[in-house]
Amino acid sequence: MKNLIKKLVETTSPSGYEDKIRNVIVDEIKPYADDFRIDAMGNLIVRKGSKQPEGMSIMLAAHMDEIGIIITHIDENGFLRFTSVGGVFPTHCIASRVEFLSGETGVIYHDAMESREKLPPLNKMYIDIGATSKETCSVKVGDMAVFQRPFVDLGDRLVSKAMDDRIGVAIQIEVLKQITNTPHEIFFVFSVQEEVGTRGATTAAYGIDPELGIAVDITSSGDMPKCARMAMKLGSGPAIKVKDSGMISDPRVVKSLVKTAEDGKIPYQLEVLEAGSTDARAMQVVRSGIPVSCVSIATRYVHSPSEMIDYNDALNAVKLLVNYLSNPIQLSL
Repeated sequence: MKNLIKKLVETTSPSGYEDKIRNVIVDEIKPYADDFRIDAMGNLIVRKGSKQPEGMSIMLAAHMDEIGIIITHIDENGFLRFTSVGGVFPTHCIASRVEFLSGETGVIYHDAMESREKLPPLNKMYIDIGATSKETCSVKVGDMAVFQRPFVDLGDRLVSKAMDDRIGVAIQIEVLKQITNTPHEIFFVFSVQEEVGTRGATTAAYGIDPELGIAVDITSSGDMPKCARMAMKLGSGPAIKVKDSGMISDPRVVKSLVKTAEDGKIPYQLEVLEAGSTDARAMQVVRSGIPVSCVSIATRYVHSPSEMIDYNDALNAVKLLVNYLSNPIQLSL
């Protein structure tokens, strides 16, 4: 999967501008899909299988957008003020490079500070693209950019911007490729605008009206020095979400995923995330409600230009979901 992951994470597609990454995904899924369509929001909805008497209608969702910035003002010297699109934090910005959708590169820096000990907020930062005046500045108000950082293969550990959630996208593509027989009608949704409010998954779930929903996303890790206390660790297997700040997983879905992992001798973790949520939050409350959970990949340095995952966790997430979706699913306590 490494070549696929590299291709996905290095594609520039912030929230609302997912065309480039969607085109990459379409090229990957075409040979394996029964059919696919792009809805009005821009979600890519890929169908595989037909519902058998013992099967269900199932929606998987991995968001294809990434966090970014948008230009709000250009001064007379060509310096660009900006605000965030999704969860962009000042800690990750200073001296970072960004790439605009046009291909332009800029450097983020900050106004003069009274103290180096205090981090400036985003509204005290600017982007320098090398322009000498407002007139020579090729970037305009409303233009968007993402962090510019290449994919790095460290063996078992992979590092890049946009692992959130291109690793989920890669997992869904690989699951689609590997499933050869299923009693379910499965909708693989590559959703838009998750980073700004799970908007794409909301409309996709309403249109599909599935009987079961599973998000495929990242989660924070608790295995760094002096970090927040979390049970999540890189390399300990995919996480089966129990709860996050936006939803509580249906315990029947959690139980069925755990059983699949244990039956297949697949390593797994149980996830409780205190801050943050996924497309599962949106799916859960669509129409009359949908039982949901999420399969997560533990990630270090979330929403930074250098998000780190363990490759084996991704491979085991594929195995878990292939096993889960290839057999009838019993939702019972």
